[in-house]
Amino acid sequence: MNILPQIQAFHSDIAEIRRDLHRHPELLFDLHRTAEIVARTLRDYGVDEVHEGIGRIGVVGIIRGQQKAEGHVVGLRADMDALPMQEEADLPHASSISGKMHACGHDGHTAMLLAAARYLTQTRNFRGSVAVIFQPAEEGGGGGREMVEDGLIERFGITEVFGMHTFPNVPVGEFRIRSGATLASVDNIRITITGKGAHAAKPQVSIDPLIIGATVIQAVQTVVSRAVDPMEAAVVSLTTFNAGTANNVIPQSAELTGTVRTLSPAVRDLAEKRLRELLAGIASMYGAQIDLDYDRAYPVMINDAAMAKVCADVAATIVGEDNVVRDTAASLGGEDFAFMLERCPGAMIYIGQGPSAELHHPQFDFNDEIIPLGATYWARLVETR
Repeated sequence: MNILPQIQAFHSDIAEIRRDLHRHPELLFDLHRTAEIVARTLRDYGVDEVHEGIGRIGVVGIIRGQQKAEGHVVGLRADMDALPMQEEADLPHASSISGKMHACGHDGHTAMLLAAARYLTQTRNFRGSVAVIFQPAEEGGGGGREMVEDGLIERFGITEVFGMHTFPNVPVGEFRIRSGATLASVDNIRITITGKGAHAAKPQVSIDPLIIGATVIQAVQTVVSRAVDPMEAAVVSLTTFNAGTANNVIPQSAELTGTVRTLSPAVRDLAEKRLRELLAGIASMYGAQIDLDYDRAYPVMINDAAMAKVCADVAATIVGEDNVVRDTAASLGGEDFAFMLERCPGAMIYIGQGPSAELHHPQFDFNDEIIPLGATYWARLVETR
């Protein structure tokens, strides 16, 4: 692998920052310590401008190249937030905060981008400017949307934007990417059923929301199996069902929650439409009221085809063409980097981190050995663009 020697030289320094972030995880927009460390580190490196509070608590650093190139700013994005999970890994740098841990590699993403910022500030071997973007609240808070709505793209004149995500159980030294729809839209659904409560011994006078809920659970599976083209990708998962407080009472109401994932806006619209139709029919059949709260959280993440090729070509210069997968499978996982890609061309690439627990697993840990590789990719991408 063609790792930049300047980045390799400060690998241990960056790895210590990563482990410190892992020991002190923070959630969503409550990232005061993390954002302060990022901003201070960027200033210590000599980054030209450091802007805080973008998208509530995001950080953006601007690095200018040796040569001016008006109207050309490359954005590089990393996410900073952790997950509300209890860590189970026996590590010297394990989370020190109960119920919070970095289980998706965001501490590593932040570290790799800090390493790239250090190198780019030292060398400035590029034209134009780079915006290093440290985003809050990727894990369900829509931090990408918040930064975009706060003027991220226009304020800093970003013309292209790129992301990178660690990929467990893909060999170290391998990159993966695809063009087009890569990660799914993420919609959250809450179904509230209002029936008629009664004594459990007198079901004939009730409108039982549990029976209705059971019908709902079965019916929503037909959205994918009978309404969506089999050649398209979609999933509807109901994941909670809450009703009742006593074994001799038929409750008045029940609530179900879940998620809808699709890889195209058209299928997304179809899924919502069909859900509403099914629930209206079931409500009429049982004489109940059914309300659907349909929250469109994240859009489909769509990699620009030309930018995906650029990313793959850059990765190939570092690890060789045989170690770049250019048409990796799409996933029904979600990613709010999609909001940035809606506003300007770009792409997200995956970097293999070797044998590992899966993402969002209580024993997951980012592999510090890939920090120089990821940072070299960022640096070469900037120098190429």
